[in-house]
Amino acid sequence: MNLTSIQQLVDFLSTLAPQAYQEGYDNAGLIVGYPATEITGVLLALDCTENVVAEAVRRGCNVVVAHHPIVFRGLKKLNGKNYVERTVMEAIRANVALYAIHTNLDHVAHGVNAMIAERLGLGRVRVLAPKRQLLMKLTYFVPSAEAQPVLDALFAAGAGQIGKYSECSFQSTGEGTFKPGDGTNPYLGESGKLERVAEQRVEVLFPAFLETKIMRALRQAHPYEEVAYYLHLLENEHQEVGAGAIGELPEPMTKLEFLGYLKEKMNVNVIKYTSTGKPTVQRVAVCGGAGSFLLPNALGAQADAFITADFKYHEFFDAENKIMICDIGHYESEVFTKQLLFNHISKKFDNFALYLSEVNTNPVSYFY
Repeated sequence: MNLTSIQQLVDFLSTLAPQAYQEGYDNAGLIVGYPATEITGVLLALDCTENVVAEAVRRGCNVVVAHHPIVFRGLKKLNGKNYVERTVMEAIRANVALYAIHTNLDHVAHGVNAMIAERLGLGRVRVLAPKRQLLMKLTYFVPSAEAQPVLDALFAAGAGQIGKYSECSFQSTGEGTFKPGDGTNPYLGESGKLERVAEQRVEVLFPAFLETKIMRALRQAHPYEEVAYYLHLLENEHQEVGAGAIGELPEPMTKLEFLGYLKEKMNVNVIKYTSTGKPTVQRVAVCGGAGSFLLPNALGAQADAFITADFKYHEFFDAENKIMICDIGHYESEVFTKQLLFNHISKKFDNFALYLSEVNTNPVSYFY
């Protein structure tokens, strides 16, 4: 059996949720561990704590993949004075690697919010607040006879994906001119003579974080010694990357029916909510974790309800009786991320054990 290294798992998770999509304050990625280490088992958790590391050891796992990073800020000392330092120290002592996949997993269309939408049975789901300046456009010129091989190389490198459509490009035909100078080695023509060539102007979009890979593919596949091209960072919204999600229930529900449905589907006992002037709920916005910053987006999308967590008292007033804010708790809104990760990783790897952590890491308790 071929063994899987931590680096192979990291590469897969980086494709699932590129680290370029994390927020600036975040710390996603491999926090503890050697990439070349062979995996014996992986434990999936919402949070990484001392008890989670101990559970990984009991289960024979040498990797913990958690949604929340155990380290957000730089550690200047490791002497066990708090749970962060103790967890990191215990992971190092037990040779357990720690990987976090946080706001980057929040921001992809198939991530945390898609899982919530799926549990609620929402249809026509889309990103609630798509992000800008994540896409680039490459325009280049290539001899018509060589256009397809170059385009194929760019598609293989990750260009040409627009939503659920792949191999997207725009091409127009024209005539290119050039005069090779002394010391050149032209693909076509001779030094000192003006050359006219039938060329294709080709335009493709790609995620900005792939720029180095895309440009390497262009230069390697292009026949010209000097490639003529333009690069532009686009203001377009990336419809597959952003915060929150919004979708629709199959049928409208009364407010009380919806609250009962929400409790059942998200397995919660307590919901803090606002009243609303709307008689029914059908269009629903969601955001795993702390999502109060998305209330204007939910209102702008004319959502009937907004499911998230960590609303402050005065922020509830901002609903203005126009939307039902449903605060179900941070842990409760994201705990199913473990299952989301299991679904993705199990489809890719079948040569190591994969477990959902049974440790309840919720620091909040309720008295009924």
